[in-house]
Amino acid sequence: MNLRLAWLRWSGRRPAVRAWALMSPGAAWLLLFFLLPLLFMFGSSLMPARLYGGVDLGFTVEHYKQFFEPVYLWILWRTVLYSLACTALCLLMGFPVAYVITRAGSWKNLLVFLVVLPFWTSFIVRTFAIMFLMRDTGVINTVLLATGLIDEPLALMPSGLAVMVGLVSGFLPFMVLPIYSSLEKLDPSLLEAAEVLGARPVARFTKIILPLSMPGIVAGSLLVFIPALGSYVTADLLGGGKSDMMGNLVQRQFTTAGNWPFGSASSFVMMAMVLCAVFVYLQQRDRAQAMGA
Repeated sequence: MNLRLAWLRWSGRRPAVRAWALMSPGAAWLLLFFLLPLLFMFGSSLMPARLYGGVDLGFTVEHYKQFFEPVYLWILWRTVLYSLACTALCLLMGFPVAYVITRAGSWKNLLVFLVVLPFWTSFIVRTFAIMFLMRDTGVINTVLLATGLIDEPLALMPSGLAVMVGLVSGFLPFMVLPIYSSLEKLDPSLLEAAEVLGARPVARFTKIILPLSMPGIVAGSLLVFIPALGSYVTADLLGGGKSDMMGNLVQRQFTTAGNWPFGSASSFVMMAMVLCAVFVYLQQRDRAQAMGA
């Protein structure tokens, strides 16, 4: 009887055991290469910095206080501003692209392939391609000079404009694909019924298309905004040190300056702000959806 009860208990637990067994490799990987490094960084952010790099034993919160000095707050503000502008531009350009793809019929697969195609090349290679276009002797200035529209090359880079162009071109596919996924599920009969009932195109967009595509818009916005906050290659290559973002600040603290504690503290402050902003946004979205329901 005891063996039978033990077997029944084991049989009832097998789904949970299988679930844990399937989850354990990924969980172990995240624990080893994500959580533990974060814990080490957090610990180092609370320790004094050595003169020539690294950390010393001890406890201090001076690095967090240092982050709130005006010069670093200005870099944080520029980073948030660039990331918000990049997200807005990607949304304005990506939504029409996603909508056209859903209506492309037999061309749909080809257009999705073209959206994914930039991922086949390195992000750095794409950034160097933008440099080739926008530098003083680049394609844009060469064409404008040849046509006589300008008398001397335009100072397109290094500049904030070049950084914004690089960010948008790099993250635009991350906006298109989630919105396309949401619009693909849209039932065309809803639009036909609205048209039959006399709804104008603007009303059909605001009352049907936009609400049903909102999950894709939210996902795309997060996929663009969060990586843009941590981007440093684009600002480094296209900004030339004139448009530094938080990623550049953190990267220099761990390399050139050798101030690991301040670099860790800067990373955690930015991470906490992003998590709080995303949490508040999702809470407001869920509350709005509940009120609408």
